[in-house]
Amino acid sequence: METSLYVALSSQLSLEKRLNTIADNLANMNTVGFRATQVKFDEVMTKAEGARVGYVSPGEEYLSADNGAITQTGNQLDFATKGDVWFYVASPAGNAVTRDGRFSMLETGDLVTLEGYPVLDAGGAPIQLNAQGGTPTASTDGILYQDGRPVATLGLMSANIGPNFTRAGNSAVIPTEAPQPVVDRADAGVLQGYVEQANVNPLKQMTEMITVQRTFDYVTQLMRDNEGSLTSAIKTLGGAS
Repeated sequence: METSLYVALSSQLSLEKRLNTIADNLANMNTVGFRATQVKFDEVMTKAEGARVGYVSPGEEYLSADNGAITQTGNQLDFATKGDVWFYVASPAGNAVTRDGRFSMLETGDLVTLEGYPVLDAGGAPIQLNAQGGTPTASTDGILYQDGRPVATLGLMSANIGPNFTRAGNSAVIPTEAPQPVVDRADAGVLQGYVEQANVNPLKQMTEMITVQRTFDYVTQLMRDNEGSLTSAIKTLGGAS
């Protein structure tokens, strides 16, 4: 009976983790460039009292690879990426990648994110524009022009996010492996005057939350029933002695 309790407890822990990720996804359903978190669970086999018992692993988090909807803003300092590429930014926790291309130009000419993080080129250097050159225009490959002359290039990166990623700010992510510059890829590029919305499907997330919550309650009831059976067995054996 104790083995079944441990199995149920492992299930509870994994369900709680999934509930937390769903809640976070729903909280960021309107966050530009946000990528939903998913959780992968595995069965862990072990021997207990001579029998093989299956437990649920704590689970590994990963990002959904689905793209969010692209919407037009008309703001020339808003950018969206085409394809599986990311913008490169410097967050307080380290260089990160993001799909949130809502940038602004400071009086110094520095190009920064909405949170004030410096926007980087592919080599990791902060992008510096001409403060007197007006709003830049961007080519599809991320080259920024002012007064008809190229002045900088947005860092477009490919990233293997991995299971041990770290979020930095609203939409930025520090991947498991260092991101790599995108070179000569026809499917990758930049759209100026557009942004990418969160890839969270609220209806799907709400349905999944209800399912997980019901499963959590069901497992909780099983644990109570198991505890009741164990208590009854102890009372019966104690009375028999």
